[in-house]
Amino acid sequence: MSIEPDQIEPDQKDWTWVLQRPCPECGFDAASLAPEQISPLIRSNAREWLSIAAEPAPVLTRRVRPDRWSPLEYTCHVRDVFRLYDERLQLMLTADNPTYPNWDQDRTAVEEAYNDQDPTVVGSELEGAAEVLAVRFDSVEGDSWQRRGRRSDGADFTIETFGRYMIHDPIHHLFDVRTDLGT
Repeated sequence: MSIEPDQIEPDQKDWTWVLQRPCPECGFDAASLAPEQISPLIRSNAREWLSIAAEPAPVLTRRVRPDRWSPLEYTCHVRDVFRLYDERLQLMLTADNPTYPNWDQDRTAVEEAYNDQDPTVVGSELEGAAEVLAVRFDSVEGDSWQRRGRRSDGADFTIETFGRYMIHDPIHHLFDVRTDLGT
């Protein structure tokens, strides 16, 4: 059951505010997160997504609201977030104050037919991407946490704020999916 482009309601919010205050929806407090907590959170979050990917097919592909993806679409998105943030983190570690290429997550969901992907494969890919990203964050030391990078819209991050901002995304989406599933 593919989602057509006109069925997706793009999220146009600037979520960088999560670096200053707790998220009122999922409750995650990125501002209080220490850098050394980022990798363990990536790994534990990935394990939780594996339980979502194991849900029965009809549950996985059903969208319960027009402003939310199906659980499988969210799982694909989180896999791709882990991959994308690893690319961006590598860029921040090797270039001075790079600007990340733009990413249209809604277009990717359509073009990659997220809702038609094999959940077992997606779960395995998500787990692998999470481990690669966690290992990369584990490698960051000392002053490197203050290396900078920018989104194409101008939002500025250090590696530390980048990690805290990033981990909110899969945590928040897990909250969304669990709310939709009633679990």
